[in-house]
Amino acid sequence: MTFAPDRDRLFPVDPATRSRARDLHASVADLPIISPHGHVDPRILVEDRAFDNAADLLIRDDHYVTRLMHSAGIGLERLGVSPHDGMAARPREVWRTFSENWDLYTGTASGYWLRSILAEQFGLSEHPSSANADAVFDEIGARLAEPSFRPRALFRTYGIELLATTDDPMDDLAPHAMLAADPAFGGRVVPTFRPDAYLAPTSPGWAQRVSRLSEWNGTRDTDYAGYLSALEGRRAYFIQHGAVSADHGVAQPRAIELDASDAARLFEKAHAGTITTDEASVFSAHMLFEMARMSTRDGLVMTVHPGVFRNHDHETFTRFGPDSGHDIPVATEYVNALRPLLNRFGNTPDFHLVLFSVDETTYSREIAPLAGYYPAVFIGAPWWFLDAPDAGLRFRAAVTETAGFSRGSGFIDDTRAFMSIPVRHDMSRRLDAAFLARLVGEGRIDQPQAERTIVDLVDAQPRRVFKL
Repeated sequence: MTFAPDRDRLFPVDPATRSRARDLHASVADLPIISPHGHVDPRILVEDRAFDNAADLLIRDDHYVTRLMHSAGIGLERLGVSPHDGMAARPREVWRTFSENWDLYTGTASGYWLRSILAEQFGLSEHPSSANADAVFDEIGARLAEPSFRPRALFRTYGIELLATTDDPMDDLAPHAMLAADPAFGGRVVPTFRPDAYLAPTSPGWAQRVSRLSEWNGTRDTDYAGYLSALEGRRAYFIQHGAVSADHGVAQPRAIELDASDAARLFEKAHAGTITTDEASVFSAHMLFEMARMSTRDGLVMTVHPGVFRNHDHETFTRFGPDSGHDIPVATEYVNALRPLLNRFGNTPDFHLVLFSVDETTYSREIAPLAGYYPAVFIGAPWWFLDAPDAGLRFRAAVTETAGFSRGSGFIDDTRAFMSIPVRHDMSRRLDAAFLARLVGEGRIDQPQAERTIVDLVDAQPRRVFKL
């Protein structure tokens, strides 16, 4: 059984189109990686310490991996996730559990990425199994101890030109400042302003966060005007540290423009703890509108990642806390929800709004038509549950006929798993090569157009959209 991935993976089956896709992919395979949205901790590049072990690196914090084993009845504590009421399994035990259940990942995007990492980066020659679990764990551990597997060395090996992180508005961004000032580090790592918990009054700890904003801003008495001023100030601080975008993980992409007096009244009720659920929803939608207004002034690209029911499993949330792998997609609506925002800012020069979705039905019905009309709107790449081979091809088919290639964001890896970055970007390049090769074979575009387009998708397009 061959474990190494096929060199023609993800390319069309028929020989002529496959050959064309292979050539298109070869033209971009070695281009630099531009990653304008992700969740890698920048401290790993500051400290440049060896990764501890295979389980902590590849399993414990990867929700794609843990959620599938949880669905098979395997408790998260057995996967190294620490519960509030007990101890998590040790790394070697975690790896054994993973290896025993390797076949769960057959045909999944997670299986595709893991196989590529294990075979191409660690040189493994056989599928993980209960028989080889300990030997593979030790083999990976030995490789991780080598200087070539330190984070900075991998950053260079992967050819990463830009890596964006995701950061709380009150983060001091010290790791970013240290990397920018370090002459030994040649890469570019930039923060991303993520204000969700400061904009939604229903977010736990909202009032305390707003008080921190006010304290930083030198405002003794918290009020709406000071709140806006503090948010603008923190955005400026992020820009000073290299930020190019502000990211919004809202439940729904709803924007409402309120009069300043009405917004101030709702803010005061929120701060006093007397705001109703409906009023809080209106205030949050108004703040999404305000974030767009701020982006038109300070130039930060506005990205919106909506449509996820967070922390769906109450029991898991209680035992393990948030972000423990049980977020679920929900239906999302953009056309009416964003109309107030787009009527005000959709034609504003240099305002960039990137709309993502985990609801595939919105691509051809809403997002592509919006991007095909409004100069400000760009189509976010398939994200989260959709960043998979078949979903990626469906995405291209859904949006291209309406909006073309130029209205896309470029690929977004959106990952915490550092070693999966090159695998994910290569997957996207292969899918684009396959899609373009089919269009050439069908006579819909010619070969020179395909060659120009794939380079643009990988390189020029993300630079344009994220103002790099």
